[in-house]
Amino acid sequence: MTAQRHTFLTWNWLFILPALTLLGSFVVYPTLWTIRMSFDTGLGLRLQKFVGLDNYIRLLTRDQFFLNLSTFPPSGAVINNIIWLVLFTTLTVGLGLVIAVLADRVPYEPIVKAVVFLPMAISFTAAGIIWLFVYSPDANTGLLNALITAIYPSWKSVAWVGRVGTVTYSVIIAAVWMWVGFATVVLSAALKSIPQEITEAARVDGANEWHIFWRITLPMLTSPIAVLTTTMVINVLKIFDLIYIMTRGGPQGASRVIAYTMYTETFEAGKGGYGSAVAVIMLLLIIPVMLLNLRRFQAEEAER
Repeated sequence: MTAQRHTFLTWNWLFILPALTLLGSFVVYPTLWTIRMSFDTGLGLRLQKFVGLDNYIRLLTRDQFFLNLSTFPPSGAVINNIIWLVLFTTLTVGLGLVIAVLADRVPYEPIVKAVVFLPMAISFTAAGIIWLFVYSPDANTGLLNALITAIYPSWKSVAWVGRVGTVTYSVIIAAVWMWVGFATVVLSAALKSIPQEITEAARVDGANEWHIFWRITLPMLTSPIAVLTTTMVINVLKIFDLIYIMTRGGPQGASRVIAYTMYTETFEAGKGGYGSAVAVIMLLLIIPVMLLNLRRFQAEEAER
């Protein structure tokens, strides 16, 4: 029996060895190398001079494009990511839930979900270019300014992605447009898993649709909403594509986020050590979210 068990374990390790090799080569090793480089000045992707925590101290205290607490309101990539975290996550999950609930009550639900999900089939590059046209200050090109001008002829066209005060919110709207379809499909599938007998019994007892939503539907969607929210939070912490296509972090660094800062410092400025420190900070922000989600999954499995 012992020999058979030993053979069984040996074959198990042989089967998972390719996966472990890929994981170690493309995840574990690059992560450890990035952490090591974050303590170095780094020239490109090569180690140069060990500087300890200098990169982190500079990021958090002296780099105004990364975190500037000397003004009110605070600014910088970290603050922009917080704005993204609140607005993008809330709008995406909230609108996805509203559309899923409303679409469930109409006979042409598949058409509604297909239309809402359509932006997910578009690449981030194409979506960024589309929204650059939408936000164009030229009323003959920019759809948004044209619509406002049609309603208010005295309206002066606004460069939505060219102003410090509007650029971040403009890009967030574009991202919500892309991701709300994903949220709708996920929550719609979860909505259909709710037993009809429960809602029908509630209606027989005199509950109206509002009460059914708040006391039955929403509590039973708690787990899918939590998973979806976690996914959106991780997406926010990694957001790069739309920023790169639409604003390049401008104007005046007003739309910079953590991932874009990592890219510019590492590959454009050639400061591998400094960029690695940004990457480590981003990793540290993502890990608690992943652990929280993992703990929630374990709790659900224990309840079953």
